[in-house]
Amino acid sequence: MSSIPSNKPKRVVTKIGDVFEVPISETEKKYFQLIAFDMTQLNSDVIRAFKLVVPLDESPKIADIIASGVEFYAHCVTKWGVKDGSWSKIGKSPDVGNLDNILFRGSSDYGNPQIKVSDSWYIWQINQKTVRVGKLEGENRNAEIGLVFTSTDIVHRMKHGFYPGFVLSFE
Repeated sequence: MSSIPSNKPKRVVTKIGDVFEVPISETEKKYFQLIAFDMTQLNSDVIRAFKLVVPLDESPKIADIIASGVEFYAHCVTKWGVKDGSWSKIGKSPDVGNLDNILFRGSSDYGNPQIKVSDSWYIWQINQKTVRVGKLEGENRNAEIGLVFTSTDIVHRMKHGFYPGFVLSFE
């Protein structure tokens, strides 16, 4: 019996520890790692993006990628980025860093175009309950935006250091 080729896209499976490379220009790429699934934010993937930037033809060791340091943390769907070609899985490491000090923020004001600066913030750590804090003060100002971002948004932040479009401010 001959097998008939399937036109179905291959199922993408991503797991905690997976490391991905992301082309950020015609000549350079960066990396991130899937480090957790956050039940507090729709069971979405939590990634840590690394500082290392290398030429497209270079293949650093995963230990060197991790040693370069974390640039930011974010929520996204890693398998969507593989499917749309934004990034590709290159390996795995059991070293996912310390998850205890990663802080995210959200606001009840998201979606209201009249509000530019919010005083209705809440914060949370991965898989922990949210805590309403109102105005963002002190260390809470360093919390990462806790929205679930598209692969395009993640690539934009890796390229430019910020997310595209409007993001609520706390000041």
